[in-house]
Amino acid sequence: MATNSPKLPLKEEERKKLRKEKIKLSDLHSLSPETLSERINISVERARTLVALCVFQRIPSIGPNLAHNVVNDLSFYTFEEIKNAKGEDLIIELEKKYGVWMDPCVEDSLRCVVHHANHPNSQKNWWDFTAQRKTFRETHGYPQDRPTKSWHEGRTS
Repeated sequence: MATNSPKLPLKEEERKKLRKEKIKLSDLHSLSPETLSERINISVERARTLVALCVFQRIPSIGPNLAHNVVNDLSFYTFEEIKNAKGEDLIIELEKKYGVWMDPCVEDSLRCVVHHANHPNSQKNWWDFTAQRKTFRETHGYPQDRPTKSWHEGRTS
């Protein structure tokens, strides 16, 4: 698992409380939401979200954006909750939520998350699932009601 500090959407007050309690961001994944809630005086639901974001960012090659998708968009907070999911179904759910088709690497990343939920000591990265996705899509394709607009359309850069 990755050991870098996770990137979290923390409020300044939460940062101060974490420092006061001597809780490192890199250790948040190991706390229960109830313990974090009690120690820094936040709701259990908020603590659950922060811990989950940390857990998923510990997976090699999974960053804050994908962790956000898993936790905030797909409502998975633990490996136990996501371990029976399928990356090919999760990407369709995300695409429907956002109304755009996603970059194929997002599906690879979701497959990686599910893999790590079932194999927590794995060192596989999201790109290790590209061939699996391509094989699956060649056989099964995408749903007919898949959004036609891509994730990058309308983006200004």
